[in-house]
Amino acid sequence: MKDMVQPGDEQCPFSFNFDETTFKAGDVVSYRVDGSLGDMPFVGVLLEVHDDHVILCHDDGNRPPKSDPMRGTRESRPVVSEEDALK
Repeated sequence: MKDMVQPGDEQCPFSFNFDETTFKAGDVVSYRVDGSLGDMPFVGVLLEVHDDHVILCHDDGNRPPKSDPMRGTRESRPVVSEEDALK
């Protein structure tokens, strides 16, 4: 990923949706993992949006993504369990 941004570039190579009220399937989000990975940001794609949670997968660059789905909280940066993230 370090090669995705060149010196002098000011834009992030991803366009995130941080507004959980507008979440929809296909949105790219920044998500967190609880536990030992709590300080690291991750990039995910929303698969499903529910009133109280989302189903997302890690953005592996494929469309559709091929990584395993994970349940996350419905907030600006969803939180998924470390157990789900490490499957």
